[in-house]
Amino acid sequence: MEALTKTYERTPAVAELGFHAARGEILGLVGPNGAGKTTTLRSIVGILPLQQGSVRIAGHDLAREERAAKQALAWIPDDPQPFDSLTVHEHLRFTAALYGVEDWEPRAGELLARFELAHKRDALGGELSRGMRQKLAFACAWLHEPAVVLMDEPLSGLDPRGIRSAKTAIQELASRGTAVVLSSHLLELIEELAHRILILDRGRKVFAGTLEEARAGLQSPAGSSLEEIFFAVTHPAPESAEG
Repeated sequence: MEALTKTYERTPAVAELGFHAARGEILGLVGPNGAGKTTTLRSIVGILPLQQGSVRIAGHDLAREERAAKQALAWIPDDPQPFDSLTVHEHLRFTAALYGVEDWEPRAGELLARFELAHKRDALGGELSRGMRQKLAFACAWLHEPAVVLMDEPLSGLDPRGIRSAKTAIQELASRGTAVVLSSHLLELIEELAHRILILDRGRKVFAGTLEEARAGLQSPAGSSLEEIFFAVTHPAPESAEG
């Protein structure tokens, strides 16, 4: 992504932002409320139209090759909203059809078991709890083995067992070559999983690199936590801002 700029009523939410996530890498995206994290992710996914800048997903330009770019992408929002009238299994069938996944049933069964949804196979989307909706979003995102996965607070609503399973699944996904962009306010989660960190503040990039590089650049003591670095490079969030 290069020079992404998004404004709302002349107020910049993201300004001249550029970054990349390599295959097999987990990039942790952090910043205060109002820093532009959700706006950035929704722009990459195509939910928000691009105003300025460019986005490439697995080599495909989002503006000129939208179909190919989105075929290589999976998106897990902070509060997934499945279709009320489709069952869990029907969501996987729909996802397989959408992405052209052949012989999808065995993999769907594995994912239902992996994310503890087998017993909810015939439950309607409108009947699912917040945690179950989150798990269904994971299963659907994993089904077509995307080149890039974007996640916005993906562990919200999960119980401790679900959190442990999701963290392992994210690491395994990256180990198979998927580029993962993981946005969360849980700095311990980012510190545990991310290979590199991108910190946004007021719509601008203030740091991109490894935790070790952040410590060196700020001349922080060895072992300084991401939380300490976060507070050193960001400002308090505006009270009315979001994302």
